[in-house]
Amino acid sequence: MASKITEWVKSGDKSGEFKRQQSSFRDSISREQGVKFPAEKGRYHLYVSYACPWACRTLITRQLKGLEDIISYSVVHWHLGEKGWRFVTEGEQESVPGDNVVPDPIQGHENFTHLRDVYFESEPNYEGRFTVPVLYDKKLKTIVSNESSEIIRMLYTEFDDLVDEKYRRVDLYPETLRTQIDETNEWTYDKINNGVYKSGFATTQEAYERNVVALFEALDKAEAHLKSTYSEGPFYFGKVITEADIRLFVTIIRFDPVYVQHFKTNIRDIRSGYPFLHKWMRNLYWNVQAFRDTTQFEHIKWHYTKSHTQINPFSITPVGPLPDVLPLDEEVPAVSTKL
Repeated sequence: MASKITEWVKSGDKSGEFKRQQSSFRDSISREQGVKFPAEKGRYHLYVSYACPWACRTLITRQLKGLEDIISYSVVHWHLGEKGWRFVTEGEQESVPGDNVVPDPIQGHENFTHLRDVYFESEPNYEGRFTVPVLYDKKLKTIVSNESSEIIRMLYTEFDDLVDEKYRRVDLYPETLRTQIDETNEWTYDKINNGVYKSGFATTQEAYERNVVALFEALDKAEAHLKSTYSEGPFYFGKVITEADIRLFVTIIRFDPVYVQHFKTNIRDIRSGYPFLHKWMRNLYWNVQAFRDTTQFEHIKWHYTKSHTQINPFSITPVGPLPDVLPLDEEVPAVSTKL
């Protein structure tokens, strides 16, 4: 029996630990001939949420690789209810900010009201969560993948025959850095990307403290790395953007606006407690358009504070911190003194 969509820790689980569901759809798009899902212009569609860090990985990658005219996308409503993510109605579109926040745009989906309808179209007996991102094949009318880490790697290379040379040269997983990127992914995923959720969704004091301490130990590790490599360039591994930047950014940009108060990850915040992480994050946001264009703070703040009613039963969204992200040349007083 499937758990309720909004039941983040199963009822009766005395550990109090949030355990993330494994993605169920794990097919791949390939540039090779004769495959089930070949790389083709206009064939594939991304369903995403601006609120979701995992989904925004795919939007950032799509833009960095110049795939805007190759892969379409649409954005669900920011609210996550008992039936999962829903599509906006035509009457709501003007009141919800952000590009491509639309009813399901796929031909044949005119009566689809929720993302779950796309899942059931692909697998009528599906019993898992209806997660984003979803990479969908418009030709075969089925989900290719709902695993963000695998989707972004498809986008790195499999559509290169269809894009300009300048985008083919964008190498987000360079061979010389793959071992380091994979090692970084392992601990940043477990302790930071998923760590904020394990802290925030914990239902026992012990589970919360165990995970929040591990989270901040990992943030300390990322801060130390960025401090030691600061002279080599503005990105996580120096002069070029890599997968490590994409995967870490989507959590760090949400940290102060949401996670500090909502998930109780308040040992320190980024803007006053981690000067090198803060500088790295702001460089990506202000200087690399793909990161800024795909960050919608209204969706982020409204989703967490109004969907997670077990944490925030009155659905009140805090006003601060203001601004959501500081300008590049501005620091909070304590940090400017330290720097």
